[in-house]
Amino acid sequence: MKSVIMPLVNSPRYAKQLFLVILDFLAFPVLIWFCYALREFNLGAEVVPNIAFGSFWISALAVVISLICGLYHFIVRTFNEVFFTRLAITTGLTILGLYALAYCSHAFIPTSIPLMFGFLMFAWVWFSRSAIRFIVRASLQTNMPKRKIVIYGAGYAGQQIAAMLNRSDEHFPLFFIDDNESLFGQIIGGLKVYSAEQGLKHLNGEKIDEILIALPSVGRTRKSEIVQFLESAHIKITEIPGLTKLVDGDIQISDIREVDIIDLLGRDPVPPISELLAKNIHQKVVMVTGAGGSIGSELCRQIIKNKPQKLVIYELTEFALYSIDKELRLNSSIEVIPILGTVLDELKLERVIEQYHVQTVYHAAAYKHVPLVECNPLAGLKNNSVGTAFSVNAAVKKGVETFVLISTDKAVRPTNVMGASKRMAELYCQAMAEAQNQTQISIVRFGNVLGSSGSVVPLFKQQIAKGGPITVTHPDVTRYFMTIPEASQLVIQAGALGTGGDVFLLDMGEPVRIQDLARQMIALSGLKVREDGSDIGDIEIQYSGLRPGEKLYEELLIDQEDTQITEHSRILRSLEKHYTLEQLLPIFERIVGLAATEDDVEWAIEQLEIHVDGYKRSLEIKVN
Repeated sequence: MKSVIMPLVNSPRYAKQLFLVILDFLAFPVLIWFCYALREFNLGAEVVPNIAFGSFWISALAVVISLICGLYHFIVRTFNEVFFTRLAITTGLTILGLYALAYCSHAFIPTSIPLMFGFLMFAWVWFSRSAIRFIVRASLQTNMPKRKIVIYGAGYAGQQIAAMLNRSDEHFPLFFIDDNESLFGQIIGGLKVYSAEQGLKHLNGEKIDEILIALPSVGRTRKSEIVQFLESAHIKITEIPGLTKLVDGDIQISDIREVDIIDLLGRDPVPPISELLAKNIHQKVVMVTGAGGSIGSELCRQIIKNKPQKLVIYELTEFALYSIDKELRLNSSIEVIPILGTVLDELKLERVIEQYHVQTVYHAAAYKHVPLVECNPLAGLKNNSVGTAFSVNAAVKKGVETFVLISTDKAVRPTNVMGASKRMAELYCQAMAEAQNQTQISIVRFGNVLGSSGSVVPLFKQQIAKGGPITVTHPDVTRYFMTIPEASQLVIQAGALGTGGDVFLLDMGEPVRIQDLARQMIALSGLKVREDGSDIGDIEIQYSGLRPGEKLYEELLIDQEDTQITEHSRILRSLEKHYTLEQLLPIFERIVGLAATEDDVEWAIEQLEIHVDGYKRSLEIKVN
């Protein structure tokens, strides 16, 4: 059977359409005969009397109308509601055509015959296409296992994806789960709707391959609650894309994706204040240093949306610069100027700012990986501290209106060189803001961003894909998390709130225990955690110990009391101790000339211990 069906399935489209045309042309004479036989209760009744080859002309009429209405353009294996609508229109026009034939010719067509033929024609086309689809699918699915899927959400999105899964050769939807009590026990699209509790019992009782969340408009908080509720089933959880594709009707089975942990950790964002977003960007020349990094590149995307006059992207890594430049040019008509350079070249920074008349600078260039900077303290200190000093010096010298330093929560009572070097950068910016009133200088401090180059999320994904283990430094280590787009929008808005020397803190929400993050990512993959000393489970979590310079938890404030609220609910202003420019200049000037000797490293670390509150050196610092 399969050897006969497969050549037909793989034949050209026009051949399949021709087959259906011939099939209908041969079937319609039988239908019109049946109508006369039924009307007269006589199997030998004359069909379409008074006209030669009457059955032929009626069959030809029905096929021609079907062709005109595009009935043969539909793919049999995936016909849907649109097909039935088109079939109904075709049937109606055929009925009218038969009445017209009776009126305009000598053919004897009683009033009831067109209606009977129309009914039989509709039934025949529906039955024949269904039968073909059943035969083809049965042939193709021989020995082909289907993925059993439960759909969470019986609304329009759930019904649409269920219909697509039913037409798929690889998927088999079993039932709906929904929170709407009025739907409990109902049958929608052939699938029964259960409450969450009932659905969970069925999940545990049957071998389900996947749970599909079909709630494209649900908020992050509710989605997180649903995922936590389903975790106990240890079944892979996926979702469909957002509302845009659903509204456009472009959603496909291929769009089904794994639930992104980023969507669960990130909070429901507060709508940005448009005036703050536009204040330092709209119709201005904006420059971003470190434009190829995680934060820098997202800043560029948000800046482009607010229509600057020009955007200067400054980046040390060639490929990173190429990538963000290409992306921005594809998605916007704003003039983008890529500059390959280091923030340790003050003269070049001055030339670029002067040449393009830069008005706003977002300084995102930094070394951020704690263990690497701990092993290369002078390189980290020069890039993060001196690089910031050179950038802000160039901005002030060339009359930039606004300078915003992107800082980190690791700058607060740091236990590592990276955090201490960022705090030194903050101190220099505060000192420069106090020493002049030409450039408005602000500092924005926040925690980890989800999906960044240094984030644990992509690392955990790789480790799960390899079958584990997942490595966590300590069972109790916690971190603040924020999505990159939200962080970038808040950075821009915070910069617009500045008056000079401000340290802004972004509200990062509640800290997340990294162990819990790892466990949730394992659960989303439909796997179980293998606890220590047990053979039960799929992925083991191993604790490797805190890395050099790493803390169990991070802070955003040095002094909890000296804070002020701002007009944005997620941005705070911190009032912190700082030094004068005269006190800091000699230190920064000497750092520039430091070589990688043991004495130089010792002196640099001493300066960090003196000037950065709470900093204590790690035993892992190396002379590199």
